[in-house]
Amino acid sequence: MNAVLGGDPGAGLACVSSALLDMNRHLEVRDVLQTIVVSARQLLDAEYAALGVPDDHGGFAQFVVDGVSEEQWKAIGPLPRQHGILAAMLHDATPQRLADVRQDPRFEGWPAAHPDMSDFIGLPVADGDEVLGALFLANKKCPKPAGGCGFTAQDEELLGILAQHAAIALTNARLYERSRELTIAGERARLANELHDAVAQKLFSLRLTAQAAVALVDRDPARAKTELHQIAALAAEAADELRAAVVELRPAALDEDGLIATLRTQIHVLDRAHTARVTFAAHGVRALPAAQEEALLRVAQEALHNALRHSGAGRVEVTLTRQGDGGALLRVADDGSGFDPSATRRAGRHLGLVSMRDRAGGVGGRLRVDSAPGKGTLIEMEVPGG
Repeated sequence: MNAVLGGDPGAGLACVSSALLDMNRHLEVRDVLQTIVVSARQLLDAEYAALGVPDDHGGFAQFVVDGVSEEQWKAIGPLPRQHGILAAMLHDATPQRLADVRQDPRFEGWPAAHPDMSDFIGLPVADGDEVLGALFLANKKCPKPAGGCGFTAQDEELLGILAQHAAIALTNARLYERSRELTIAGERARLANELHDAVAQKLFSLRLTAQAAVALVDRDPARAKTELHQIAALAAEAADELRAAVVELRPAALDEDGLIATLRTQIHVLDRAHTARVTFAAHGVRALPAAQEEALLRVAQEALHNALRHSGAGRVEVTLTRQGDGGALLRVADDGSGFDPSATRRAGRHLGLVSMRDRAGGVGGRLRVDSAPGKGTLIEMEVPGG
């Protein structure tokens, strides 16, 4: 995006439009904040830009900068507090445009490693009466009028438009993250119920088999020995069920390990926990945006759940393949009993198909279901490149 030069309002609005498109491509709060800051600095041709989201304790929950290297940022030290000009923007929701921020009576200095700044512009990012953050820029890259600020009234107007839409983008990102938390909580509750049911069944079988072994140990030692072997097998199955659920419940696996490693680990455990053979293969897939990777993981989990719990499959194959546009194609195929998708919809038993379609659509992807009674099931989900 080019800087706004020569006082051309049309060029400025075109840059704002480009910045808004950039903001709306992201769903994660951190990504939205970073896009806002980068867009603002480029829009006003400033040397530095920052955006702070306040917490409830006089500091900042998040603070994103652009124009400062990572080494400089580490040297600066702890995040600033809500004081001076920052406090004025956060608490009074008033724009600030200064010829030299260092000469303002509210200026309280900065750490030794902080870059030197002079002309300054800052605006609150607000949703109605709620101030979501403070957006500020320093050191406009242009000749400064004697004793004046390099940032103009037109700059303030353009930044104001950007700040209004930044508030919408930030609010939407927060709502998305909240809905994702609720979705994950719901999936954990489902997995907890599965864990309870599966392990309870195994423990019930263990108890009955142990009782039979006790009754047989004196009159038929050979049969008692067979029952004891069955107890050992049931105990191993219960342990595998527990491991499978624990792996799926790990909240940080996707963030820490990435999609391929997370799928491989979970499918390995499911292969051990079930009589069906469950396999996984990945071909050339590169890292995708976080929202796409999560959607692919959740659809794979739902498809695996259906195949292993409902279809009676003897084999389930999961593949993840890179597409020509840099996207990915997920395939979950089983040789189970299959079903009639149209009849399932009419009967109101969706087998998770609605949630899978919603997840695919939410990241610009497509879901295809190919199944028929006695013919197994194929679930395909395709997502575009990031």
